[in-house]
Amino acid sequence: MSNGNWKPFVFGGLASMTAECGTFPIDLAKTRLQIQGQVGSKYREIRYRGMLHAMSRIGREEGLRALYSGLAPAILRQASYGTIKIGTYQSLKRLLVDRPEDETLLTNVMCGVLSGVISSSIANPTDVLKIRMQAQGNVIQGSMMGNFISIYQQEGTRGLWKGVSLTAQRAAIVVGVELPVYDITKKHLILSGHMGDNVYTHFVSSFACGLAGALASNPVDVVRTRMMNQRGVSLYQGTLDCILQTWRSEGFMALYKGFFPNWLRLGPWNIIFFLTYEQLKKINV
Repeated sequence: MSNGNWKPFVFGGLASMTAECGTFPIDLAKTRLQIQGQVGSKYREIRYRGMLHAMSRIGREEGLRALYSGLAPAILRQASYGTIKIGTYQSLKRLLVDRPEDETLLTNVMCGVLSGVISSSIANPTDVLKIRMQAQGNVIQGSMMGNFISIYQQEGTRGLWKGVSLTAQRAAIVVGVELPVYDITKKHLILSGHMGDNVYTHFVSSFACGLAGALASNPVDVVRTRMMNQRGVSLYQGTLDCILQTWRSEGFMALYKGFFPNWLRLGPWNIIFFLTYEQLKKINV
C-alpha cells in the first residue's frame, strides 16, 4: 500500500469508533422501538412511546448500564465496518478519478454502494451480536465473546451471518446516500465561495448527509433489525415477507418505526464522525 493510502482506513476506523461511543444510547433506543410490536413474539407488547421515553424507561427499569448494552460488539463492528467502508470508498474514488474536484455524484454513489456492501458483509457477525445484546438489556448472559460463542453453537455460521443480505442492502443505501451527499454538499459549499474548507462546512455537510441517510434507510433498517433478532422459529421467510407482514399487521408507518431516533442518531453520528475524520486528515504522518 503506497504512502498515504492507508490513512482513510485508519482514520475512518478511529472516527467511526468515536462517533459510535457518542451516540450509542440513541441506537439502543432505536433498536428497542423497532423490535416491539412484532406479532407472535415476546416483543409483541408496545413498551416505549418514543426515543426519550424508551431511554428513560430503560435507564429506570434496567439501570444506566443497560443503555450501553452491546457497546463492545458495536465498537468492534465500527473497527471493522468503519475502517473498510471509508478506506474502500476513498480508494475506489481515486481509482476512477485522480482529483477530488473531478468527482461526480454518479461516481461517488457507485463507490459508496460498493464499499457499503463489501464492508457490511464482512462485519455482519458483529452486527448480529450487537442487536442481540441490545435487545436483551439487563439480562445479558456472559461476555461479548460468550454471547458470540452461544450464537455460533446454537445457530451455526448461518446464525452469525443472519440477515447479511439485508445488512448489505441497508449499507448500500446508507453509504450510497450519505457519503456522496457529504462530498457533494461540501464541494458545492466550498465552490460557492460562501464557506471554506472548515469546521462549519463539515458540520452542515454532515447534517445533510445524516438526514438523507435516515430517510433512505429506515424501512430496510426496521426489516433488518427484526430478522436479525429472530430466534428459533422464524417469524419471517425473507425480506419481502417481513415487509408485507409488518405493513399488514402494523401499517405502512411501522416501516418508519424509530425514524426520529434513527435520524437523531445518524445526524450526531455523522457530525461527530466527519468532524473527527476531517481533523485526523490534517495530522501530518
